[in-house]
Amino acid sequence: MATYAILAVLATLTLDGKPRIVIWVVLGGFALKTYLVVLKDRAD
Repeated sequence: MATYAILAVLATLTLDGKPRIVIWVVLGGFALKTYLVVLKDRAD
């Protein structure tokens, strides 16, 4: 999760406009998917 946060910060510092938002959405999707997999593994 920290890696996703670092990538989001780097995207914020280096990109402008629509590409930045697209990267945020993609990273958010990856972070959500990672979180759900961790929750599923803990439940098993």
